Amino acid sequence: MTEQHSHQFERGTDGPKVIVAGVDGSDSSLRAAAYAAGLARRQHALLAVVYVQPVLAAGAALGAPVAGTTDEIAEDLVAQIRDAAERLKGMFEVRWEFHTFRGDPYNGLVTAADELKADAVVVGASQQAGHRIVGSVAVRLVKAGRWPVTVVP
Repeated sequence: MTEQHSHQFERGTDGPKVIVAGVDGSDSSLRAAAYAAGLARRQHALLAVVYVQPVLAAGAALGAPVAGTTDEIAEDLVAQIRDAAERLKGMFEVRWEFHTFRGDPYNGLVTAADELKADAVVVGASQQAGHRIVGSVAVRLVKAGRWPVTVVP
């Protein structure tokens, strides 16, 4: 008697379908987005560029225009990404989307990766001295162990 296997291989599913790149405007995050764009192009994956808008309760309590400032950062990032995509049009085609989430960078990226069904996450290395002791967003994402994480210097 021959045993029937119910598992069937799916065609074209090796490799990531969605790559999340966390950006915050820093040089390392923009390098991470460029690196992720190359991965997405080679893998024919969707590049989901994610900006996590910080929720600054203290600043908001003091009447500081926090939301307006973070909205401006998001708009500036979208403009930079569109400009780069336009310059590369015809040479490199990358499907991409821009998303904003609110919260602290770690939880925002976790939420983004979950909601967008990410297969991989790419972030820039932290350039803040305190993160060498406490742990950066990148280290926390790696420790979460839920997706492959690439940290770009």
